[in-house]
Amino acid sequence: MAGKEAAQQRHLNQDTDGEESVSEQPEAWKIHYEKSWLHRGCSSLLHNDKQARKAGQLFSGLLAMNVVFLGCAFISSMVFNRVAITCRDVGIFLSILKILSLCWIIYYLLYTSRKPHAVLYRDSHAGPVWVQGSLVLFGICAIFLHVFKIGYDISLIHCKSQLEILFLCIDIIFVCIQIYLLWRHCKDCTQVHHNLTRCGLMLTMATDLLLWLLAVTNDSVHREIESALKVVVWSPYILIATGNKNSSCTCPNTTACRIFQKGYILLYPFNMEYCLIGSSMLFVMWKNVGRHIPPQQAIHAKPKFKLRGVFYGLVLGISALLLGICIFLTYQIQATSSAPNQETFVMYYSYHVVLLPTMIVSALAGTVIHRLEERELDTLKNPARSLDVILLMGAALGQILISYFSIVAIVATNPGDLLNRLTLTYAVSLIIQHITQNIFIIEGLHRQPLVEDPETEAKEGEKREGCAPRRVYPLEIREEIRRVSHANSHTYGHLNWKRKALKEISIFLVLCNIILWIMPAFGMHPTFENGLEKSFYGYSTWFAIVNFGLPMGVFYRMHSVGGLLEVYVSS
Repeated sequence: MAGKEAAQQRHLNQDTDGEESVSEQPEAWKIHYEKSWLHRGCSSLLHNDKQARKAGQLFSGLLAMNVVFLGCAFISSMVFNRVAITCRDVGIFLSILKILSLCWIIYYLLYTSRKPHAVLYRDSHAGPVWVQGSLVLFGICAIFLHVFKIGYDISLIHCKSQLEILFLCIDIIFVCIQIYLLWRHCKDCTQVHHNLTRCGLMLTMATDLLLWLLAVTNDSVHREIESALKVVVWSPYILIATGNKNSSCTCPNTTACRIFQKGYILLYPFNMEYCLIGSSMLFVMWKNVGRHIPPQQAIHAKPKFKLRGVFYGLVLGISALLLGICIFLTYQIQATSSAPNQETFVMYYSYHVVLLPTMIVSALAGTVIHRLEERELDTLKNPARSLDVILLMGAALGQILISYFSIVAIVATNPGDLLNRLTLTYAVSLIIQHITQNIFIIEGLHRQPLVEDPETEAKEGEKREGCAPRRVYPLEIREEIRRVSHANSHTYGHLNWKRKALKEISIFLVLCNIILWIMPAFGMHPTFENGLEKSFYGYSTWFAIVNFGLPMGVFYRMHSVGGLLEVYVSS
């Protein structure tokens, strides 16, 4: 009887279409319906968010591409036709870009980053400490560079435009505020103002790239600075033929003006490295806009840099560094007084013929050890790591290109000469060294970092999780966890032979890449000055090849240092 009354009640609750009221449906069906609706809604939102993200990246990327192409046209026109497009025109164009970038940076710092839920995630892989340290170091050097240039222009105020001093002041402000942005916010995964933030980052990155291109191609300042020396000298990446004795715009015979001259030339390479490092960090920030980092990637071990257990690699690396500095100073002294002689070239190439094969063997040994390790591959999405790999592979092409041109020129002319044999061995070794070092670094970057102390890392992980409840295990399980933790701590806390070898190799390659960065960055360019390739290909062709490859080679060495330090820390 009760069942019949319930049936009648359900019949009364039906609507005009004969459907049952939702409130009287079975509970399980309602839960299933709500979950299905929620799943469809979330899927739709994620799909729309992904489409909006791709559209924003496409638009901002096109903006940066057009700005870079327009800037390249301006700079190239200035180089090839200084009458139609002057340095002043290029300076005005770049200053407009800097001011627009500064407006966005200030807006981001004062408004976007302070909005509620603006930065819900931070990419721990973006901007490691050595990259941030390099950014600050090179940025400070770039600021001093502009200060020296201002002092030099003031010393020549009778023939210099005051507008150039204004450009330099804008440069200083731009560098200072950009350093602050990248130091404080390089790890941000911005969740608000997506399109504005992407466009601002791309505009700032395009400005940095154009500043780097201008620094590489523009030799007018160095021609003015060295006009009284009557020698042929290398400015950073540009050969300058000087000797304009009657120039009215030369530095007066004062100590201050000489200091400004030398300081500007000395700090010139640091400005170019700063522009490239800033561009790479801005690109990672751009990739992280709107990105949601999963918990397993947000919480991970953070190894620290320690020189514990490293001896042989450190000693060999310091020896190679000191010997390279001695050869560099000898070369520079001869280049200042006269053209470097053949003995200097033989000394230079002999040093590299010994150093490069040693680096090749070290990188190969490190790659083999990576394969012997039991560490798992890190397959999680990581824009910073992906960019590191692309930059390593791309920047290596510069020196590889120069080396292949040198090999063809030497083999086709006189490969039996001592200097030519050394140059040929140097070119072949350089190609192999780039390839093996890239493989070693990329293998290391894709490995999971080792945890120094599992118990300590577990406690730090709990702190980072915040309010997450701590799991309580039975006594037997806690004892087993403690036993395994102590075993792992003994294995990884005291360096085993594989970890020790990787650290020795990494620190040795770091020091070697530093000296291989110092030499070309500060004016040591025997590839052009020995005359073999120049006479074989012609001045103009070889000049273009060297000026394309050398800046990429210098950046490759500095970028390799960062990658090797990360491999060292994670080993």
